[in-house]
Amino acid sequence: MNASAPFTNDRYDEEAYAEADGVELSRVHISRTFTGDLDGESTAELMITTSEGGGGYVGHDRISGALGGKTGTFVFQHTGIMGPKGITNTGTILPGTGTGELEGIAGEGRMLADEAGNHTLTLTYELG
Repeated sequence: MNASAPFTNDRYDEEAYAEADGVELSRVHISRTFTGDLDGESTAELMITTSEGGGGYVGHDRISGALGGKTGTFVFQHTGIMGPKGITNTGTILPGTGTGELEGIAGEGRMLADEAGNHTLTLTYELG
């Protein structure tokens, strides 16, 4: 099954924990609200590295809500790299993290923002 869920970042708190030679490492705490095929919310923790030439991140979202008419929670792990060749982003629903009617969920997806700053989570998933 496929799902597309626009989302907003309701809270975005970033705290730098290291900076040297033009490279900054930060921890980000995010709260999100999803609409569309996924109606719900998440809390997320991201570790981000930025530099003049690009950067990257790795994050975990604990998503709670209704997906495909089923309610529950799951954890989505995602990573992105920003560099001279553009942005790459991939993500995976972590095995064993589904609860409620989403128990056994598996799949992959992406979290991307368009040029206007609109964010969307896309998933390809199956329920166990």
